[in-house]
Amino acid sequence: GQTNLKSPQDIRVYAVNTNFTLRWNYTGNDTNVTFSAEYRWFEDFEPNETEWKELSGCQNVTGRECDFSSAVTEYYDTHHLRIRAERGEEASPWSDIFEMIPYFIAQIGPPGIELQSTNGVIKIKVSPPEANRAQKMWVAHSFKYNLVIWKNSSNAELRTRSIFPTDVIYDLAPDTTYCLKVQATLPLDSQEGLFSPIRCVETTHKVNDPLCATNVRVLALNMKFHLHWSNRYKQHVSYNVQYLLGYLKKLHEDYSMKWLSVPGCENITDTQCNFSSVIATSGFYYLRVQAMGEYNESCFSDEVKVDPLITNEIGPPGVKVDISDVLLHIQISPPGGSENEVMRDHYDLSYRLLYWKNSSNSEEEIKMKEIKQTIGTVSDLTPSSLYCVKAQAFSEVYNKSSRFSKEECIKTPGDKISSLIILATFVTALIAVLLVAVPFIFVLYQAYSKIKYVFFPSCQPPLNIESFGGQLLSSPYLSTMEEPIENCSIIETIATEEANQIDSDDYQHSKQSSRDSGNYSNDDNTSGSKASEETLQKEIV
Repeated sequence: GQTNLKSPQDIRVYAVNTNFTLRWNYTGNDTNVTFSAEYRWFEDFEPNETEWKELSGCQNVTGRECDFSSAVTEYYDTHHLRIRAERGEEASPWSDIFEMIPYFIAQIGPPGIELQSTNGVIKIKVSPPEANRAQKMWVAHSFKYNLVIWKNSSNAELRTRSIFPTDVIYDLAPDTTYCLKVQATLPLDSQEGLFSPIRCVETTHKVNDPLCATNVRVLALNMKFHLHWSNRYKQHVSYNVQYLLGYLKKLHEDYSMKWLSVPGCENITDTQCNFSSVIATSGFYYLRVQAMGEYNESCFSDEVKVDPLITNEIGPPGVKVDISDVLLHIQISPPGGSENEVMRDHYDLSYRLLYWKNSSNSEEEIKMKEIKQTIGTVSDLTPSSLYCVKAQAFSEVYNKSSRFSKEECIKTPGDKISSLIILATFVTALIAVLLVAVPFIFVLYQAYSKIKYVFFPSCQPPLNIESFGGQLLSSPYLSTMEEPIENCSIIETIATEEANQIDSDDYQHSKQSSRDSGNYSNDDNTSGSKASEETLQKEIV
């Protein structure tokens, strides 16, 4: 059971697409030695439960490598490989096990390319790396292709760009030999393939047909897309604008018959077209202009690519300002209007506000504030000052920004504290005036009342007093020089009872009619006169 043969070392596998090559080193000096390999593969089973099998293409190999591509059919399963040296009936121990998952160790092979030089451009057609293979490791439509092109000269500058399976290379110098190579990549798996063999081709002169539309360009603002071009043709010409869905160029198919006409831009004579109706935010597009002359002549312009969210430019937002006691309120309308959901949702817009106090002082600082919402506020305002605001919309995701909006200005109200001070001063002054004026007016009124009462009384004295003694009394408070006293005598001829009654009545009347001056009232005098007259009449009788 003993042997002098050494085991192979440095087991490794090289894989390009579905081509697998096993390589190893052998340090022994033995002659007539061959090598044989075994493999096993499994999914969810333990490796020890899977039997080893002979590796097809790697039996009794005299060299240091073998091709076992036909033995690998499952590219996402784990495979184990081992190899040993053999000489007759003698065999070395098995080498260390080499473990692999074919998909992860395989390298993308070079693509195939076809070139055509015509009318100053190079048309290129790329075939996927496994175009002619029955078994495929990769999914063909997942490939992206990188082109490297340069002039065939000693000091050539390399240019790299992405291309589609069927594409056109523009901006080439005429009568110049260009060399190029193409590489296939899988960006999602971060895999880069091998370059194709270098191919060279000479360019031709471009036919300068005046019928063709030139300077084709796209102007887009707030998701409104317009195509413009120039007309050099001196005779009657009409245009048909066509578009192509961008994903069709990714397919390895002929898309020449997939171009569609833009509605409203068919057989027109104008040199612009609104193609917003065919644009959606997902995907990308290609546009071209077909010029048609009077004699069935036709010419296509160069193609222009439109990636909607990248090609589109953001317009300035709308701004409205309002003022409260201490805050400046700023209302922003998104670019394109509030109904333009594409601008609001896809760009994830933010807003940059510039505001300043508009005064004759040129050194007033312009302040900036960034907000995500469409409503902003500014504090620390100076009363009775004119403030101006303008806004800019920007998207960090797409690295785009709009122009600033028009300035909107508003004046802040006056200082409320000063108004309160003025009001308080007025009220205080009014109270002080009232405190001084009311007593003064009261004193004047009392004086007026006394004077009027004394000199212009409202009540007059009785007539008998007014004409007594032939004098007119103008005031009951003015005393006369001499007050006349009437002397009366009572003749007691009537019964004592009757006389006592009269005296009692006279006493009551006299008591009730007494005044400050001792004069009798009109009523008392009258009653007294009547009593005297009655007594006198009785005496006469």
